[in-house]
Amino acid sequence: MLTAYDYPSATLVDQCGIDMILVGDSLGMVMLGRDDTISVTMDEMVHHCRAVTRGTKRALVIADMPFMSYEPGVETALTNAARLFQQGGVRAVKLEGGREILPQVQALVQAGIPVVGHIGLTPQRVAALGGFKVQGKTAEAARRLMDEAKALEDAGAFCIVLEAIPAPIASRITAAVGVPTIGIGAGSDCDGQVLVFHDLLGLFDRFVPKFVKQYANLRDIAAQAISEYRQDVENGDFPGTEHSFRMPEEENAKLDND
Repeated sequence: MLTAYDYPSATLVDQCGIDMILVGDSLGMVMLGRDDTISVTMDEMVHHCRAVTRGTKRALVIADMPFMSYEPGVETALTNAARLFQQGGVRAVKLEGGREILPQVQALVQAGIPVVGHIGLTPQRVAALGGFKVQGKTAEAARRLMDEAKALEDAGAFCIVLEAIPAPIASRITAAVGVPTIGIGAGSDCDGQVLVFHDLLGLFDRFVPKFVKQYANLRDIAAQAISEYRQDVENGDFPGTEHSFRMPEEENAKLDND
């Protein structure tokens, strides 16, 4: 799984054979420059989902349900998930949380909307969690995560994201549930992995989480290209004749005769 937030990134991710594309509310940080994901709206999610689904042919596109688009209750969750399906074109939604959102998960599944669960570090609840911290570091907290994973499976979630959880706990959860787990900062024993598109490619430089592997540094490559463009324009080297259009000689001659 990888995130994507627009048509060109979705097309690239899809063509590279990634199985699932997550239109994450992380777009608030990596695309819109905000400090967190909490301010992302339903309208913004629908806008980005439309772009991603236009660029996707084979991958399953999943949308994050943004903050307070499902927490108030079942009816709110159904209404907003329907928008992401009907207007955004996605084919699954992701909800953060455990037992407190089980009624919403059950209602969505019963309505025919596939649900991905998300436990551990849940960015929409980062204030309540005391910041971006690893979860499940005590035996009690680990048992709670394992119970929540089983409860989400029982409620109908077809997949569960495990974020910032000690690897041994994520391994136990993966063995205990019958649905796939997708790890992000949860070790190698999960059934799959997810990263943010901009983190993987080195395009987001405000911070790099411990669990991120940067497979390229496209930001530096892009910065070099932009600097060379500026220099070429300032020096008169761009555009050159190969980048310019010409008139037919006979038409140019008519202008000269004038």
